[in-house]
Amino acid sequence: MQQELAGKTPRIEMVDALRGFAVIAIVLIHSVEHFIYPVYPDPITQPEWLNILDKGVFSVIFSLIAGKGYAIFSILFGFTFAIQFRNQQNKGNDFGVRFLWRLLLLAGFATLNAMFFPGGDVLLLYAIVGVILFVVRKWNDKAIFIVTILLLLQPMQWFYYISGLVNPEFTLPEQINGALYAQIIEINKSGEFLPFIWANITTGQLASFLWAVEGGRFLQTAGLFLLGLLISRRQLFNSTPENIKFWTKTLIVCAILFAPMYQLKVELLDTNSDLFIKNTVGVIFDMWQKLLFTFVLIASFIILYQKEAFQKKISWFRVYGKMSLTNYISQSFIGALIFFPIGLNLSPYCGFTNSLIVGCIIVALQLQFCKWWQKSHKQGPLEKIWHKLTWIGQK
Repeated sequence: MQQELAGKTPRIEMVDALRGFAVIAIVLIHSVEHFIYPVYPDPITQPEWLNILDKGVFSVIFSLIAGKGYAIFSILFGFTFAIQFRNQQNKGNDFGVRFLWRLLLLAGFATLNAMFFPGGDVLLLYAIVGVILFVVRKWNDKAIFIVTILLLLQPMQWFYYISGLVNPEFTLPEQINGALYAQIIEINKSGEFLPFIWANITTGQLASFLWAVEGGRFLQTAGLFLLGLLISRRQLFNSTPENIKFWTKTLIVCAILFAPMYQLKVELLDTNSDLFIKNTVGVIFDMWQKLLFTFVLIASFIILYQKEAFQKKISWFRVYGKMSLTNYISQSFIGALIFFPIGLNLSPYCGFTNSLIVGCIIVALQLQFCKWWQKSHKQGPLEKIWHKLTWIGQK
């Protein structure tokens, strides 16, 4: 299925739209979570109808898009790397070392974003985990596929679970990210600007990274990167009859598997009171059910995108997705100014429903900026900076 390309790989508009969908999902989740600032109005102060609506919004948002936007974003990160690597390979260059420099730059963007995002930033995780793409860049598809499966199986959680079965005295490693998050929240409540910034880029980043390691997100992210790499190599996002059949089968299989996997997750994570089970196989099945639903979303999106009417209706996704880095980082600045004591401090007055409305407003404002900016620029402001710095020194 792979084709030899003499020039640059054409941009796939559907990927821009899918990336836009992923980032919008992330913005809405962050807004409902108050950007990892868990301060909400007392239900007693709200009318009962609003409390009921808040519960509904929470359930729908976290069931449909929590973890899925991040997963799509991660897959597309690996997908983009593969395109960049192939473009340079067609010119006789190895993108590997340049990519490592690009990851270092991404760590800088992560620090910029973390300044106003108390929960730390996923971009730092990407900058660290992204090294795996450098390592496997010249491996064959079969070897990469095997590693991908191993990573997505969550080997650390299985190791902990089996260790507990073999040795009843075995205890899980202590998780310290919760204590670090508690420190950050207290500093954020003070409303002092400089301590807020410093805590976010130090303790916040550490807490976020440890949460990723302790909760299985680290290995999952690596697996998702490799999935995106394989999708790009196999050109599965191209609109061909064979690919549509592939995504139709994917939709059917993932939809069928999702129901029992979700029920297992409920039994192990939501109903079960055994912390050991929750932190081992509970985490595993939670991630698997989210991954299955992620591919239900991706497959559905790709199939629907073949319809011209659907393309027109979600054309603004493409506009938004072309400036994903700018939108991702700017949402943290906007969110901090809206929800935190350093800004308007609206968290105590915004339940889940109002927070979702705020998130929709943030997306709408960002979209208007994207439309205005793209009238005279091919790339978003941060995308342009990242691109320029990536290729600095190259003639």
